[in-house]
Amino acid sequence: MLDLNKFILVLILTVIIHTIDTLSYSVRIAGVRTNRLATAFSLFNIIVLASRTANLIQAPILGSIGDLAIKSNNIIAVTVSFRLIIFAATVGSIIGAVLIPTFVNLFIHLIIQLESKGSVTKMILSSFTLHNLKKLKGKIKNISYKQVKNHTKTDLPMSFLFLNILITSVHTIGVLSAIYAGVLIPQFRLTASQLSGIINGIATILLAVVVDPKSAVITDQVLQGKRKKSDVNSMVIYLVGGKILGTLLGQLLFIPASKIIVFFTQLIVMN
Repeated sequence: MLDLNKFILVLILTVIIHTIDTLSYSVRIAGVRTNRLATAFSLFNIIVLASRTANLIQAPILGSIGDLAIKSNNIIAVTVSFRLIIFAATVGSIIGAVLIPTFVNLFIHLIIQLESKGSVTKMILSSFTLHNLKKLKGKIKNISYKQVKNHTKTDLPMSFLFLNILITSVHTIGVLSAIYAGVLIPQFRLTASQLSGIINGIATILLAVVVDPKSAVITDQVLQGKRKKSDVNSMVIYLVGGKILGTLLGQLLFIPASKIIVFFTQLIVMN
């Protein structure tokens, strides 16, 4: 039987992971506005530690959900559970999207503070003074529908933006599909679970070869004055929108991906 507390923890961790992942796009905007892109990415790496910690905690719990499903032979329960986890990824992505304007302002503030103080430790300590905490309250900003609409008109290449949707979808369901495949063929579940690394690896390669370089080139062109600063905003809106759509697409691809993993698992084991 599924442990409800563990399952709720997995949902919370999934929301945190995808919220932080979505907020990574705000770094480019803050970096462009301050002309301090490297500093912006350096600061964000501190926040990424929270996401990686959440991933480390989440992974064994997900595995235990699969093991319990095999033990109880309850396919329906694990199917619903995994779909809820994918939905949590969508929720996390939406929360991240809503928080981007606030985090852009926050990163700009922290970049200035880091340059002023000279170290991350001093920057963090100074941020918790009463004066700076009052300043941080003023950094909260809501999404403007009008601004989003204005930035959707762009000459950005659509191919890498559409590919981003597919890559996000694969990343969202990669591990879940592999665990689910292990539930379908419990006698070969270890082989099935290892295939998640190959699936996510292919998605990571595509991200590194197609999406990341193109977004980096666009960002550099803005810093060099070859593009308008608004192009970075447009790119972020499309990438974030693509991430949300990618998690939704994951709901459609989840079962087919699991069956593909089952097929290749049986192919590996039988030969």
